[in-house]
Amino acid sequence: MDQETIIEFSRVSFSFGQGPSLFQDVSLKVLSGSFCLIQGPSGSGKSTLLRLINRLEEPSAGQIFFKDRPLISFHPPRLRRSILFIQQTPTVFDGTVRDNLLLPFTFKNNRDLVRPGEAELKKLLEDFLLQGLSLDDHAQTLSGGQLQRLCFIRGLLLQPEVLLLDEPTSALDSESAEIVESVTRRLIIESGLTVILVSHKKVDFQDLAPMVFEVTAGRVAGLQ
Repeated sequence: MDQETIIEFSRVSFSFGQGPSLFQDVSLKVLSGSFCLIQGPSGSGKSTLLRLINRLEEPSAGQIFFKDRPLISFHPPRLRRSILFIQQTPTVFDGTVRDNLLLPFTFKNNRDLVRPGEAELKKLLEDFLLQGLSLDDHAQTLSGGQLQRLCFIRGLLLQPEVLLLDEPTSALDSESAEIVESVTRRLIIESGLTVILVSHKKVDFQDLAPMVFEVTAGRVAGLQ
């Protein structure tokens, strides 16, 4: 059975304010359940592509579609639950590990989600090799690598359909980077999650036959 298109750019252009265009007339398709790698030099607009998909930025021209519906037809909080953006710098608040993991379930727009129990939270910590942490530990005492993994877990609890990863391992130590890459690979293989990864460096996901896009000089070209 052929894969369906889950994200589509149709002749999208983008500029910041009245400045020059960062992208011009970009059209591309991302298939459901695929792994998509976006590469390009620093400042080329790789992260901006993710922000457009998540509606943190709006196109200057053209349209972006999610499952054949224009992004602008979705209520942003709902859209951002289905298309989850995990940024390079982890965001946590003053509270325990448990408080931070359960934060999304305190929001009105997530009232229909089943709140995970203690056992599920502990299992996820183990999956990310954080079994040494207690749910009662204060989040502010965690290392940068631990915080990034904590944010990853918090996002997965929302059961997104698309995962946007912006240089997720660039600021991590080698152990944390290997863990995040390993879990990402497993999610793609086992859950059918669509993953779009921005990276300026080579990543070892060739076994997943990634869709590769190169961002340069205002264009986005498919390499595979």
